Amino acid sequence: MKIEPYLFFNGRCEEALDFYQRVLGAERVMLLRHRESPEPPPTPLPAGWEDKVMHAALRIGETLVMASDGCGADTAPAFQGFSLSIELSDAKAAGDIFAALAADGSVQMPLTKTFFSPCFGMLSDRFGVSWMLIVPQ
Repeated sequence: MKIEPYLFFNGRCEEALDFYQRVLGAERVMLLRHRESPEPPPTPLPAGWEDKVMHAALRIGETLVMASDGCGADTAPAFQGFSLSIELSDAKAAGDIFAALAADGSVQMPLTKTFFSPCFGMLSDRFGVSWMLIVPQ
């Protein structure tokens, strides 16, 4: 069994994909727009959503993260009750990625030494996705 996160960005998916490619070195594995679907959507899409992302996949390190714009919800995505955790090899790498992810986001816990890690921090990025960065002992 394998669990892979699937994130819905309600209209900002391509912007998020570009951001994660730049900040995390993510590899865009695939991208399918609504207009490219072999079947019509189960409910009509809002006007202008034909070019929005129906399904995408990014490889971040060893993990596949899937994403979509969804089907036209008018509300901002609410990423609540979970965080994506990134394990990094050293404090410099953690600091660089932490700063890039935190730009236009919010820091819940700055990178700091803890009893379980020489470098750990938590933030939400500009899209509201919660991240935890950790350098193992």
